[in-house]
Amino acid sequence: MRIIWKIFKWIGISIGSLLLLIILAGLTLRLFSPRPKPPGKLVNIGGFKLHINSAGEKNDKPTLVIEAGAGGHSEYYYWLSEGLKDSLRVVRYDRAGIGYSELSDGPRDPETIADELHTLLEKTGESPPYILAGHSHGGHYIRVFKQFYPDEVVAMVLIDSGHPDVYERLNLPRSPSWLNSVYYTGAVLGDLGVLDLYTTIFGNNIMRAPGVPKEVTDRYQDYFVSGKYLWGSVKEQEWHTTLEEMSKKIMVKDTLPVRVFAGTHLNEKALRKMGMNPEKMRTNRRKMQEEMASFSKNGKVFFMDGGHFTIFTKKENADIICKEIIQFSEELKN
Repeated sequence: MRIIWKIFKWIGISIGSLLLLIILAGLTLRLFSPRPKPPGKLVNIGGFKLHINSAGEKNDKPTLVIEAGAGGHSEYYYWLSEGLKDSLRVVRYDRAGIGYSELSDGPRDPETIADELHTLLEKTGESPPYILAGHSHGGHYIRVFKQFYPDEVVAMVLIDSGHPDVYERLNLPRSPSWLNSVYYTGAVLGDLGVLDLYTTIFGNNIMRAPGVPKEVTDRYQDYFVSGKYLWGSVKEQEWHTTLEEMSKKIMVKDTLPVRVFAGTHLNEKALRKMGMNPEKMRTNRRKMQEEMASFSKNGKVFFMDGGHFTIFTKKENADIICKEIIQFSEELKN
């Protein structure tokens, strides 16, 4: 019995020592690593700073403002900015805690996020009219912004945007409760420098975006120098149900011009594992994307050869979207 106890004690001491060594190495790396350098600039909007990355000259056309999806950062939309900047003023930004933006102590409710974006645009000298482009959950956020600042928004672009009724109509499961525990654990490990240590040794394959240039995706390493990004994502998720319910209430018939771009690729293997019919899912998603366009008297929908991200992270797809947006912006002048 004593031998077994000694073996377990030795194993426990070894594991504890290894964990302590990993944490010390992570904290040392975090202490001596250079501070991340965002491609845009950090702007204080009242107690914390948001990252904004603007491109293109200001002209007589509306400014395009891109709102990322849930937990998404501005760098995902690189090709959209590159393809539009010669014709339009393009603004990408990161919500609080996401990407290069600092965390906020305040709630992440939809109204607050709309107000923060409005403040950011004012403080950086951007001015309406705006075309708001929202990807995924960003589609909900731009509806809320338009609700609070209707006179500043002249059009909306929905990029594989979530329909407010998507979970009910497609019978999709919500994220399991244990997933938040994973985020919390990851955030703590990030604060201890362990995530930075891991990605430094093994590379960052967590957030790679197919088609985005390597010099851009290499910057994703900056997001793991602390747990800030994961804390920001968790805080946003706490308000997703509220966001979707609010989006549902304000998605009404409107004259505001809308362009909808939707991906047609699905992870069929994963859907079948969940007991879902991919073809039925594709048909129902198509109906909902068409429905979002039909809520506008000037709405059009474009179905693209890509998935939820690749319809804009792959340059050939982004070029199609950019061409339509440029034409769209010209129509708004007339």
